[in-house]
Amino acid sequence: MGENKFYRVYSTYLKEKYGEKVYKLPINLPVTCPNRDGCVGYGGCIFCGEEGAGFENIENTVPVKEQILKNMEYIKKRYKAKKFIAYFQNFTNTYMELEEFKKVIKQAIMGDIVEISISTRPDCISDEYLEFLDTVKKDHDIDITIELGLQTVNYHTLKKINRGHTLSEFIDSVLRIKKYGFEICVHLILNLPWDNRIDVIENAKLLSALKVNHVKLHSLYIVENTVLGKMYKENKVKLNSKKDYIESVITFLEYLHPDIVVQRLLGRAPKENTLFVNWNTSWWKIKDEILAEMEQRETYQGKKCNYLNGKALKKF
Repeated sequence: MGENKFYRVYSTYLKEKYGEKVYKLPINLPVTCPNRDGCVGYGGCIFCGEEGAGFENIENTVPVKEQILKNMEYIKKRYKAKKFIAYFQNFTNTYMELEEFKKVIKQAIMGDIVEISISTRPDCISDEYLEFLDTVKKDHDIDITIELGLQTVNYHTLKKINRGHTLSEFIDSVLRIKKYGFEICVHLILNLPWDNRIDVIENAKLLSALKVNHVKLHSLYIVENTVLGKMYKENKVKLNSKKDYIESVITFLEYLHPDIVVQRLLGRAPKENTLFVNWNTSWWKIKDEILAEMEQRETYQGKKCNYLNGKALKKF
């Protein structure tokens, strides 16, 4: 069954935007996070391992340009691709001195790169960095997307997982980014043990109200040698079932504005040292289950997005 029938699919959006299929090229920088080094906290998020999210990336000691060219060569050869997104993926890619940030971004500007996507934290967005990216966009006719790790709108859960920021910093970062017209992608984890269905709905409603451009859903996975890993082995956390996750994804999509692009419905995890991931099921099988359930219910993205623009005034 076609994904586009149920939600706004990222690959389709890119093809419509750029006229052909576009591939992301991951870039791995030797950076950290402000809640690891003591700037806003220590230890990092309780679920984050030493590799962060870039477990399939090239070593971060390899120069940016070399990483891009190596990945580009492989993708071009395998898929006959012509257009690419330079994706600064791992950890917090704006958490460095401004001049150093300028250097690494400039290395990503080259032929066939149509977009630069930068993954970062809400508390690492400032006007100085955004102003520089604005000059890159204008001078080189290249699109800019900022990916913000929020994980949940539940600020009590944010504290439990040691994010080091609250909901306020997220809203501030979105408003600042919007001043420059960059696209915004928000990362969420829909099966955090301390969240419930109300939080799932509020995730969708807040992103819709703020008019973000993209969302990337992750399913929580648990890695060895993390705080969450220790809690898991000591039976101190109760994980949601696969059925519950499927229900959360469908509920989230129903409340999400139909214009928002969905980059993924769940994630993957490294094979090594992983204690729990996707209920020992292939990610694509769970995705198929989600779509099948949506087909049966005759539901779709935005079906319940009826809460904006003074809903109560419709009475009159």
